Amino acid sequence: MALLSHGSFSGAAIFRHAATRAPLRSPIRVVIRAVQSAENEKKVADTKEEQKPPPAAAVKPKKPVYSMKKGQIVRVDKEKYLNSVNYLSVGHPPFYKGLDYIYEDRGEVLDLRIFETGEYALIAWVGIPTAPAWLPTEMLILSDKLDYERI
Repeated sequence: MALLSHGSFSGAAIFRHAATRAPLRSPIRVVIRAVQSAENEKKVADTKEEQKPPPAAAVKPKKPVYSMKKGQIVRVDKEKYLNSVNYLSVGHPPFYKGLDYIYEDRGEVLDLRIFETGEYALIAWVGIPTAPAWLPTEMLILSDKLDYERI
């Protein structure tokens, strides 16, 4: 810790000096208003009415249109899935052709979303203990009937 000598400059002297001064007074404000003639007021009002855009109704964002509905039964098209970016990006071994249950068993659409890369569906396979998966809707095949019993 540095010690200040008695003769060194100290900031306390500045504050003592500033405290002895009289506080500054705020300047007096004078308000001057311009007076317009009645003709000028009418012209200004007319131009303001012409410039106003018509009031627009509150525009609601459009609901997205999905190719499927929640609760529909689907299965995955094997050829489309094996050639998709979703499958190729994982880096499976060459002999691995995916899990058979996504091609053979029926999955239920839990949710639909439109992402930047397209429309995706959250698919859950009933009776198979696995987590739901987001898959593009273009590789899903709609199924007409429910082939399994719900648990």
